[in-house]
Amino acid sequence: MLPEDDLTIIIEKMNREPNLVEQGCFLNLWSEHCSYRSSAPLLRTFTSTGDRVVIGPGDDAAIIGFGDGWALAIGMESHNHPSYVDPYNGSATGVGGIVRDIISMGARPIALMDPLYFGPLDTPKNLYLFEHIIEGISSYGNCIGVPVVGGETFFDETYSGNPLVNVVCVGLAREDMIVTACAQKAGNKVILIGSTTGRDGLGGASFASRDLSESSEAEDRPSIQIGDPFTEKLLIEATLESIGTGHVLSCRDLGAAGLAGASSEMAAKGDLGIHIVADNVTLRETGMTAFEILISESQERILLEVEPGNVDAILAVADKYDLHASVIGEFTERLNFTIDFKDEIVCDIPIKLLTEGAPTFERPSTTPPARDVGEKPPSPDDLKQAVLDVLSSYNVASREWIYRQYDHEVQTRTVAKPGGDAAVLRISGNMGLAMSCGCNPRHTYLDPYQGGRGTLIENAMNIAVKGGQGIALVDCLNFGNPEKPDIYWEFKQAILGLGDEARDLSIPVVGGNVSLYNESGEHGTAIVPTPSIGLIGMVKDMSTVPPSTFVNEHDTIILVGVTADEMGGSEYYSLLDKAKDGHVPMVPDNATSIIDSMIRTVEGGKVTSSHDVSLGGLAIALCEMCDDIGASIDLGDVGADLRSDDLLFSESHARAILTTADPKSVCELLGDVPHTVVGTVGGDSLQLRGRDIDITFSIMEIIEARASLTRLMME
Repeated sequence: MLPEDDLTIIIEKMNREPNLVEQGCFLNLWSEHCSYRSSAPLLRTFTSTGDRVVIGPGDDAAIIGFGDGWALAIGMESHNHPSYVDPYNGSATGVGGIVRDIISMGARPIALMDPLYFGPLDTPKNLYLFEHIIEGISSYGNCIGVPVVGGETFFDETYSGNPLVNVVCVGLAREDMIVTACAQKAGNKVILIGSTTGRDGLGGASFASRDLSESSEAEDRPSIQIGDPFTEKLLIEATLESIGTGHVLSCRDLGAAGLAGASSEMAAKGDLGIHIVADNVTLRETGMTAFEILISESQERILLEVEPGNVDAILAVADKYDLHASVIGEFTERLNFTIDFKDEIVCDIPIKLLTEGAPTFERPSTTPPARDVGEKPPSPDDLKQAVLDVLSSYNVASREWIYRQYDHEVQTRTVAKPGGDAAVLRISGNMGLAMSCGCNPRHTYLDPYQGGRGTLIENAMNIAVKGGQGIALVDCLNFGNPEKPDIYWEFKQAILGLGDEARDLSIPVVGGNVSLYNESGEHGTAIVPTPSIGLIGMVKDMSTVPPSTFVNEHDTIILVGVTADEMGGSEYYSLLDKAKDGHVPMVPDNATSIIDSMIRTVEGGKVTSSHDVSLGGLAIALCEMCDDIGASIDLGDVGADLRSDDLLFSESHARAILTTADPKSVCELLGDVPHTVVGTVGGDSLQLRGRDIDITFSIMEIIEARASLTRLMME
């Protein structure tokens, strides 16, 4: 049912009471998921323009100029609630939906990333969700031939009743082949191409705009879409071929709010109306009502705008790929959303009221009292075991069990593969694309503003150690119920922090998704605030991209950045049940200089390996670099005022480890950025020395600790 306040506004604007079909359209298009009612005023604080931004927020995907006539399409979406109710289909259709957003712009999808967030794997339910969400992503991505090249997997108790499935997709197109979702001309025909329309996914947009309950699995299953990757693959080829003919004037994926959402938004963007004959929609079930046809979120469907004289050519393309296609209506000069069904007008709404009329507002927010950082826990009795404990924690352990299920090499563009800091793909000549995603939710929980800033710094460092210069980002802002003032404060502060850091780094925020009401259970347990992002960067010369692990005996090891007593939200403190204590990592004033110097240094071609220092801290980063070869490390000149555990486990931002055979040249390139020579590559063990640190790890000890997640899933 429509909220009473909304119904009052609608009656006033329409001078009549909307019928049930019209109310269903408003319920979905005016939902938080579609209209960003609580978030639009905050999202407008982002800077979304830049020299490379061709199309910013508001379309199915953003378009970023890359050079040599190439453009990148990038989008990011969530499929959180569906993935709790039906983990396999929920996650699979999350992939399918974002892929269609990319192809609807005329771009071929070339890469996926999947930031995922789960409850601890010590319960059968969480383990079930984890396993089947990964299966859904891998099955769909592998079938359609789009590589999953990167991701993040994070575990926290608050996700137990509400896992998060976020997906980033990047596509590639020639700039002159880009299309948008903006309708061009009255009288042009609207073609629905792809799969048939059924009752799956009914009310998905409104479902995504409310909390989950304990009974959601049974009650909300009709709101879950069912994916068919084989039809999606055909739709990818048919859509791109249709656009290639030059006959497609605008295009939009059928996502949230189904046909009602896609068709009305296309028309409204072009300052046009639309008249649809719902009887012309090809159905897979009998007896469907007009409301069901309009709101269904059945997958693998796209709308195309075509001039009347070119309809047959596009229908022929659909027939070639054995896809359903039919002319379902046309754009009109009359600015209404009009639906005919069984010779009756069942819906006739002013189109701007439907697509732009939902009231937006900032909700009340409450600043919490100052946080007590608590007392520092005692130093560990066994420092080596503490390192192994962090290294084997599921948040830090190797993700190999996950990414081995993904075909990350299909399309043969992947240069830097999963398991490192960032993926790198070949785009044109020797130019490449670096990609990173994710955030640290615990940092954001303790300090939403600094957590928002740190989210971008962490991802920017991930691509910088590959020589990537950030050019655009998309976001997926996952939070609890915005009607609660404390949750809305977290939401607002994280957006402000992310936006401020994006401006500092001159990286535009070009699109994304807001996912609110991520709460579950009888007492409304909210997830920790999770402002996940996807960042893309340009690599000018892929021949200089270093690996993330040690490769050459006798190379010099250099630590870049400053390590401080910033243990708040760290993985180490979490294992001690002190996750809410300690100082949260602050973005250093010279973070932009550090990132710029990292890029310049890698481009110099003297770096033989590089790795960002982040989750788990310095000790973990060094362990992760020991794949086939060890190192001897002396930390005596690092963090002179720090305790040994602070030095090893602090998650201070803007740090990295570099190796080189030419330390003089690399230090010159780093310039005034803080950096310290800390050791030498070589041997069959990792030796950590300095002040009261004296521990040694064999390569096998490191490998076994990092394999904890794989062992769990293989049991």
